[in-house]
Amino acid sequence: MENTISPFAAPIYVMLKPAGASCNLACDYCYYIDKKQFYPQTKNTVMSIDLLEKFIAEYLQSQTMPCALFTWHGGEALMRPLSFYQTALDLQRKYARGMQIDNCIQTNGTLLTDEWCQFLKENNFLVGISIDGPQEFHDEYRRNRHGQPSFYKVMKGLELLKKHQVEYNAMAVVNDYNVDYPLEFYNFFKKIECRYIQFTPIVERIEKNGKHELAPFTVDSVKWGDFLCAVFDEWIKADVGTYFVQLFDATLANWMDVPPGICTLARTCGHAGVMEFNGDLYACDHFVFPQYKRGNIYTKTITEMMYSPEQIQFGNDKFDKLPPCCRQCDFLFACNGECPKNRFLNDGNAPGLNYLCQGYKRFFAHVAPYMDFMKHELLAQRPAANVMQWRAEGHAF
Repeated sequence: MENTISPFAAPIYVMLKPAGASCNLACDYCYYIDKKQFYPQTKNTVMSIDLLEKFIAEYLQSQTMPCALFTWHGGEALMRPLSFYQTALDLQRKYARGMQIDNCIQTNGTLLTDEWCQFLKENNFLVGISIDGPQEFHDEYRRNRHGQPSFYKVMKGLELLKKHQVEYNAMAVVNDYNVDYPLEFYNFFKKIECRYIQFTPIVERIEKNGKHELAPFTVDSVKWGDFLCAVFDEWIKADVGTYFVQLFDATLANWMDVPPGICTLARTCGHAGVMEFNGDLYACDHFVFPQYKRGNIYTKTITEMMYSPEQIQFGNDKFDKLPPCCRQCDFLFACNGECPKNRFLNDGNAPGLNYLCQGYKRFFAHVAPYMDFMKHELLAQRPAANVMQWRAEGHAF
């Protein structure tokens, strides 16, 4: 192997799917709803309290640092009742042994109530809310099983989070439709005063006649790059330090040769497993397939599954299996090949080129002078926000 990671280089992190793939919405581009096919004999895909306790006890015992992060994911995590999470907190306290415990939960927001938000606030949950921009963009693909739009219910949930002062951030999918409207998209989040935004490009393939084709909602690679450049240009005018776009922060981190904070831009992956409702543990949230199943908590420990040779190789393969064109790219340090799930193109010499490569190259080339400047400021112990004045003076043009 060209690149190896120590089994203890990063703390164990496993996302939980307490309701499996169950969801009250049926978004066209959802990559997880079809995971039910792996459990055809199970009608009630919910995590039992016994399994919840076993996971919490073992998860906390496996940590090598005095803190632990629990991430509750779906499907829709709020498909489980409030009492389930109250029990989870009781169990966390039972097994904490003085550790600091943080909780975050990902939701589509439509099931939030005053009671939920009061609970989330009182227990310091960080809430990730899925919203794809203004109503026209959001309702294009995010509808329920009856085809009814979800925007108004999501906004109602968002208002409840604000009312109860719950800390939240937005997870916004960029698809074939909204990618053409970057400023309308970005300014929407500013309008609702959402200061932490995660842009996720949708790249999905569907199988037809034994072949894989791009799903129609998949974002175009070049347009993805144009989208990022346009949003960055708007952000760099006056929003540095007040609005935080995860991808921009991660890019700057890689420019400074520090961990980027998101696995897609990291050199290796495999640090974030996912556990299904029945205790099955998979390599990654985007690799919940039988061949990436690492075992079950009832027959293997979390530690041996997450530090297994298969999982370590999965993480190392992110770098080790880069095609030659990536290894020669000036921006390899910035993207590290991005997410392995998107690396299905052939560069003519070897497979493994990322579908989004063109877009990312365009983005990195565009932001390079700004990243260089912010890196210089931070190394000099000055705020990166100085880039706004530097830009206003015309230095980057």
